[in-house]
Amino acid sequence: MRLRSLQIILWISATAAVVAFSAMRWWPATDDSAAAASAFNPAFALADSQGSIRTAAEFRGKFLLVFFGFTSCPDVCPTTLAEVAQVMDDLGSDAGSVQPIFISIDPERDMRLGLADYTKAFHPAILGLAGSEAETQSAAASFKIFYEREADTSSPDGYTMAHSPGLYLIGPDGAWLRQFTYGTPAADILSDLQARF
Repeated sequence: MRLRSLQIILWISATAAVVAFSAMRWWPATDDSAAAASAFNPAFALADSQGSIRTAAEFRGKFLLVFFGFTSCPDVCPTTLAEVAQVMDDLGSDAGSVQPIFISIDPERDMRLGLADYTKAFHPAILGLAGSEAETQSAAASFKIFYEREADTSSPDGYTMAHSPGLYLIGPDGAWLRQFTYGTPAADILSDLQARF
């Protein structure tokens, strides 16, 4: 009798679990998840090579392709910037609708090495920005990206930077649209952008 009662309890628990899973899987998102999405507000206020402070707000009306990196990066940063450069070339007459931005996570060293020359070597449209450590942390936090200085004796100045490698697409209204993972081909980024014009 005790075994039969245990079986009934287990069947009821399993049924309840299936119902709960189905509800979470198929019911529309709640107001809480919508509120969380709207709370994501990518922003920056950082200096360009001329020392002028550039903000996300000044680019309203354009799509932004934003990447966080550093000029001494051996692979991820140059690969991503090369993809962005290809996208800008392939956009043709629509290129004016997109502003690519490279935000330095190693601002002191990058300003010394020449951030503007670095970005222009990939494409003249890519805008390099660098600020103080506090300004950089604020921008990174708004995009929810990670970066950290790491000791590396084989790198210039004895350190390198670990960081999130995503390329971020921001809409003309300033809202986050999506993240392209590292290694996304230029053709895929181009196709996504063209579908939004």
